[in-house]
Amino acid sequence: MKRLLLAALLTSAALPLATTAAQAAAPAAVLTAQPDGVEVSASTLKLRVVALSDDVIRVRIARNGSYPEDASWAVLPAQRRARAKVTPTTDGFTTARVRVRIGAGGAVTFETLDGKIISADAAPAALDGKGFTLRKALPIAEHFYGLGDKTGGLDRRGKEFVDWNTDAFGFTSADDPIYKSIPFFLSTGAPGGSYGILLDNTYRTWFDFGHRDADTLTFGGPDGPIDYYFIAGPSLPDVTRRYATLTGHAPLAPKWALGYQQSRYSYTSADEIREIARHLRADRVPTDVIWMDIDYQDRNRPFTTNPKTFPDVPKLAADMKAQGIKLVAITDLHIAKADTDYGPYASGKQGDEFVKNPDGTDYVAPVWPGASVFPDFSQAKSRTWWGTLYKGFVDNGIAGFWNDMNEPAIFNTPTKTMPLDTVHRVASDDFAPRTSDHRELHNVYGMLNTRATYDGLLTLRPDERPFVMTRASYAGGQRYAVTWTGDNSATWDHLKLSVHQIINLGLSGFAYSAADVSGFAGGPSADLLTRWFEIGAFTPVFRDHSATGTPRVEPWVDGPDHLAIRRRFVEERYRLMPYFYALADQNTRLGDPIMRPVFYDYPSAANMGCNQSMTFTLGKALLIAPPPSPESPQTYDVCLPEGGWYDYWTGLRAGTFEPTGNGPIQSATQAVPTARTKSERVLETPRLDRLPIFVRAGTILPRQPLVQSTAQTPSGPLMLDIYPGDDCNGTLYEDDGTSLAYQRGAFLRQTVRCSVTANGVAIAFDDRAGSFKPWWSQITLTVHGWKDQAKATQNGKRIATQQDTPAGTTSFTIAAPAKATRIDLTRAL
Repeated sequence: MKRLLLAALLTSAALPLATTAAQAAAPAAVLTAQPDGVEVSASTLKLRVVALSDDVIRVRIARNGSYPEDASWAVLPAQRRARAKVTPTTDGFTTARVRVRIGAGGAVTFETLDGKIISADAAPAALDGKGFTLRKALPIAEHFYGLGDKTGGLDRRGKEFVDWNTDAFGFTSADDPIYKSIPFFLSTGAPGGSYGILLDNTYRTWFDFGHRDADTLTFGGPDGPIDYYFIAGPSLPDVTRRYATLTGHAPLAPKWALGYQQSRYSYTSADEIREIARHLRADRVPTDVIWMDIDYQDRNRPFTTNPKTFPDVPKLAADMKAQGIKLVAITDLHIAKADTDYGPYASGKQGDEFVKNPDGTDYVAPVWPGASVFPDFSQAKSRTWWGTLYKGFVDNGIAGFWNDMNEPAIFNTPTKTMPLDTVHRVASDDFAPRTSDHRELHNVYGMLNTRATYDGLLTLRPDERPFVMTRASYAGGQRYAVTWTGDNSATWDHLKLSVHQIINLGLSGFAYSAADVSGFAGGPSADLLTRWFEIGAFTPVFRDHSATGTPRVEPWVDGPDHLAIRRRFVEERYRLMPYFYALADQNTRLGDPIMRPVFYDYPSAANMGCNQSMTFTLGKALLIAPPPSPESPQTYDVCLPEGGWYDYWTGLRAGTFEPTGNGPIQSATQAVPTARTKSERVLETPRLDRLPIFVRAGTILPRQPLVQSTAQTPSGPLMLDIYPGDDCNGTLYEDDGTSLAYQRGAFLRQTVRCSVTANGVAIAFDDRAGSFKPWWSQITLTVHGWKDQAKATQNGKRIATQQDTPAGTTSFTIAAPAKATRIDLTRAL
């Protein structure tokens, strides 16, 4: 192997002065080329930099000459074993897409192959006892996202954060830490493009995005492995998808999980649940789920039911199923320390499944049931035991489960959690069997809880998709559970915060995420609840939930006018269910979030002048633009990225673009061209009954007839709304909605495209992929932006069309094609 002594400085003139100065003071580095990267020694520092792929580089730093154990709760084993071909250089190596340069002291710089810096160490790694600090240069144009559901706004720049899962009831928009620890962030604006970094360390790590030093990105931890993964873009979607591949894609959720979900802490009896269901159905509010919080239990003991208030859970589940409603039940992880008449404690005690005190006794602490013990989820055998506890509920017809309080939360202690010296016995995956303490396992404890639940449900129902909701998690937790932002508050500030949190969760791997609609703590005004319903209808998971002792927040509580608005937005979600489900399929396959920042698919949007603090996209096609100050009646601008957009509600063009050449159709909205970004600036006046939504020109949007739950088969044709423009396409996806048969090819996936022709629009269906037969046998296509009489032909055969001149549409219905087919829409002569 080739050994090289490097000069003390990198020669790249693009490095900041502070960075080059820090490296100048560092010792020279000695490199040893490896087939997959490079080994580096610089005085007492030793590091190994390897290419897992052309775009993903792993950096591991040794302590006292020894590298940490090569094991991870977050990163999949196959990804850690993967290797890319590298070409050694005098100062590092290159892959097919990234150049890695090692400077004085072992400082690492990542560049594009043409020399643009993606990210550069501001100084070599610093070790202080067991603690460590990593510093990277922070160019002025960079912005940061991710870290899960941290507060503080969408952009992490200028802020600092700590990862320590915390039961944060009553948190504010500035509090940190809260419920999750996802030590992964993404950057935009670097000269070499977007990138991401996953610091795979489960201890109490911290991140400073230029808060203490505006020119330096700093992160580190008090102990544990110094092990991070650098993910190169160049685009933000590239980074997000590669992170999903690294840590595991979220499994496809059951379709009912995308429906409206009604919850409260708590519905206190089976009769109350039946009444809630009756009221929802009487008011025609489409609903798929009712949640059961802790009051269904006997003395707050998990895996029990109160025999007086819930005397017959199988009958309740069957009654709900008959109405198209699933039940999801909470199962907190604390097990009551009850020496008699409580099976979970008896079996757990017999199997020695609980977390220990340093003296070897079971750790006992107060939570909802009183004195409780806690499963040691770091043991594979304890996770297996936990999974068996769900058999009774599964047999009773409960459809999904909610793992709450799993930070883990402990009552009557200032830390809100276990003592740091609590003992966990690690025996899982590729970790060497050993004991550890809560400092290491705390942040991963909630994720391992959900893993135990998910795996247990899969064992009990091998061909049914598990549904698990969690409050706490760690990087990679999307493999096992959906999540929500915890115990938020019924304030306008928290409504706005929820948009930022859900977007950042999506960028952090958790595409299925929610915030409690209405706010959990306190009570919303009627207007706040209505606005939250409107926005919640376009978030990945849509659950209305509130705390005990607070005003009720079911859709009907504020009278018929508010109910009508709330119902209309719930109904619109159900009409868009084919689009939501196609996005869920895309997330499972590729890793793209369902709910996204506008600049995810439209990078130029980051530089548009409007206040976009509440604006987001649902997939690539729909742009949702609530008022940036949601409680204010002040008019506001919506900046629409270049390419052209339509108003979702009217179907008319929003602005001045002209995709078809057959004359502009006047929009009801006011539009002003913005030459600098080639975008449209649309003026909106807030109205409680309107949420501005825009459709990208070039979208083929699938919709369905209204149903009252996803268990109901839509009646009538599938609907495709076609909005002509550049890169015009859409995807149809369908399967049985509940089983794992889609993994064996029992699905339907079909791409539909359109193109603007000299005299109209051409629409092309690709061949279907998969073997699943969908519910639709016909498809009604509606072409927007069309005001002339039209002639439609399918493979040369004439199709009857229906013209709606005021709406600017032409519609026609065809038999749903399984094979490739083309339809031409032209002006009638």
